[in-house]
Amino acid sequence: MEDRSAKYRAFYARLICAAAKATDPRLEEAFRTVRREPFVGPGPWSICFGGHPYVVTPDDDPAFLYQNALLALDPVRGLNIGMPSAHAYWLTGCAVREGETVIQIGAGSGYYTAILAHLVGPRGRVHAYEIDERLAGLARENLEDVAHADVRDRSGIASDLPAADVIYVCAGAAQPAAEWLEALRPGGRLVFPLAPEGTPGGMLMITRPDDGAIWPAKFLSRAQFIGCAGLQNADAARRLADAFATGWEGVQSLRREGAPDETCWFAGEGWWLSTAPPPMRTELVQPHAGITQV
Repeated sequence: MEDRSAKYRAFYARLICAAAKATDPRLEEAFRTVRREPFVGPGPWSICFGGHPYVVTPDDDPAFLYQNALLALDPVRGLNIGMPSAHAYWLTGCAVREGETVIQIGAGSGYYTAILAHLVGPRGRVHAYEIDERLAGLARENLEDVAHADVRDRSGIASDLPAADVIYVCAGAAQPAAEWLEALRPGGRLVFPLAPEGTPGGMLMITRPDDGAIWPAKFLSRAQFIGCAGLQNADAARRLADAFATGWEGVQSLRREGAPDETCWFAGEGWWLSTAPPPMRTELVQPHAGITQV
């Protein structure tokens, strides 16, 4: 069965990296190397393509796992291992490098934690946060042989977060947590779904400059996630829905001071997104218009 799984993984890795237009061979290697079986548990499995009902596989053939599809961790609550091509695209956007320190918020059972650990390599570090105790326990068990990854069964909104080069968030929020922004090193990238629970939003990447209150920011794609506890706001959700209806591709910067001006796309409390460029330019990543549910 392992030989068959390896064959499926090799094809799956090429397929999703092609869909994500990923050019870093390390990303394909990560998806080819990390087995999905431990992270989803014994089959049969519930699988769906975003927005459609779950379909139960007829048996536990690993071929069913190596699809560009959502794999249910808890179908009742809609908790999934997210769409691989979407994560491949977002990981391409934030360009995780060897030796970097990554914080992951919302680790689930640890599949994308393992992908991140592969990308940073043994000289790097991945700190994964998962507030659901059952899932955190599964993730810790699944990652017990990955010495440079650890799982913390608590909220990832905390003042004691370690300094990080990348913060990769897998739960929807109405705003970027101040704790995430403060934990970023200069040049660090925060990638999170600006999408309160139940609201189609977008995967936003914010880069910390060396100094100043104007940070490069851009949406990588549309996105919809289960909500991040502590970062929900009904009013912001309504206003974000209106903002996304008017376009989102023009966002270029996050402003952490000053009153919103005519370039404001969306304003939160103490922060706002602008269509005006920042002083520091970042490498262009073409946004993807499709909504992704994970």
